[in-house]
Amino acid sequence: MDAAVIDDVFAPHEEIELDLLLEAIWRQYQYDFRGYSRSSLHRRMERACQRFECEGFSQLQHRLLREPAVFAELMGFLTIQVSEMFRDPAYFRALRERVVPHLRTWPSLKVWIAGCANGEEFYSLAILFREEGLEDRTIFYCTDISPAALAKAEAGIFDLGRIPQFTENHRQSGGRSSLSDYYTAAYGGAVFDKSLRTRAVFAEHSLATDQVFAEVQLVSSRNVLIYFDRGLQDRALGLFGESLVRSGFLGLGSRETLRFSRYSEAYADFDPEERIYRRNTADLMAMADA
Repeated sequence: MDAAVIDDVFAPHEEIELDLLLEAIWRQYQYDFRGYSRSSLHRRMERACQRFECEGFSQLQHRLLREPAVFAELMGFLTIQVSEMFRDPAYFRALRERVVPHLRTWPSLKVWIAGCANGEEFYSLAILFREEGLEDRTIFYCTDISPAALAKAEAGIFDLGRIPQFTENHRQSGGRSSLSDYYTAAYGGAVFDKSLRTRAVFAEHSLATDQVFAEVQLVSSRNVLIYFDRGLQDRALGLFGESLVRSGFLGLGSRETLRFSRYSEAYADFDPEERIYRRNTADLMAMADA
């Protein structure tokens, strides 16, 4: 969400074609990508054109309006599902050492993982909460706009080749056990213990179009806002603020900040180095109308 990131300059006709493509997706399939970063979308749609052998965005629009299977595959280009368990271990260590002591003061907990992708962040938090003795009092809401990503997250199967990095990240995050305690190796994959999912709800939710659905003590939405334009970033931060209880916590990605948001005054710095903030008593409605 860096304000310093400036979208690339593209030919005017390409911008018009991209506008029409995104409008077609919204009107035909009710997925709204119109507030996503233009430069990022442009690059991803260029790759999609190569994949579908389309000469340009107009031809891609023509195909997706007439071939639902094309749109189903196109979702893989429109959404970014790249993550890893305990990514940026210092963030999870800060949660463990600084945030968890505050979370212990609530008799029950709800955690919203917004943009959960294929589930790496959810399993990281589920393991952390189990190790800290908070799992039994916690409900995890795992949301994403991609049904395919949600299905992978709920399955909890990851390539064995990724496990060494996951294991090292878990160790650096202050893990109190071995990551191998939580999965079984089978058929070239690591299948994570289904008991980790017993208190998880997986559901489609769009930060561009949907509303708040629960009151939570922690929102963890990492490396999602960087793909949004300023207006959609503000909308998402407003939703997080509406969802968080007073003194609830918000965790963002290492390249994301509240600094330029209209909702910045709704949050207080808690661990700014690790992009962890705390909801204060500021009036979100007044900020939205400002």
